[in-house]
Amino acid sequence: MTPEQTLTMSVQEYELLKEEDAGCLKKYRRRCMQEMHDKLSFGPKFEGVHDLDSGEAFLEVIEKEHYSTVVVVHIYKDGVKGCEELNNCLDCLATEYPTVKFCRIDAVASGAAERFSDEVLPTLLVYKAGELLGNFLSCTQHLNEEFFATDVEAFLNSYGLLPEKELPGEEDEDENDVE
Repeated sequence: MTPEQTLTMSVQEYELLKEEDAGCLKKYRRRCMQEMHDKLSFGPKFEGVHDLDSGEAFLEVIEKEHYSTVVVVHIYKDGVKGCEELNNCLDCLATEYPTVKFCRIDAVASGAAERFSDEVLPTLLVYKAGELLGNFLSCTQHLNEEFFATDVEAFLNSYGLLPEKELPGEEDEDENDVE
């Protein structure tokens, strides 16, 4: 082996080590950021939309939830325009905002069907620490004829009612890295 070959191999090895170090540093930095985010993200996490079956369950979720938790309640009625679509949108949003407790209750099951007539449905109520932050009757009037979870998200965000989204996982970022 000539000295030139040794030098060439050393440069190649150096480049490989440099790439490995950069990758390791990126993973370490990402792990530190996730750990810091987890420490700062206190409060419970939820999976999916919770179905409430009575007025008592509705009151309980508002009064007994952790003080830092945003609770979004959808009052709906089967067959009312926009209710089914909004339920589907909340199913999507519940996966993107695990620290928000999304709930739904049928207007009849709530025991307040007379207050929640078809004209004011679908209704979204937003609470935090037992306080009503948002009361949106006939909320689909504020959305396009055809709306999606991103539209509902933008609507709630326009009132500052949703927290920041969770950080993407390591797998997501690795797929987006382009060198």
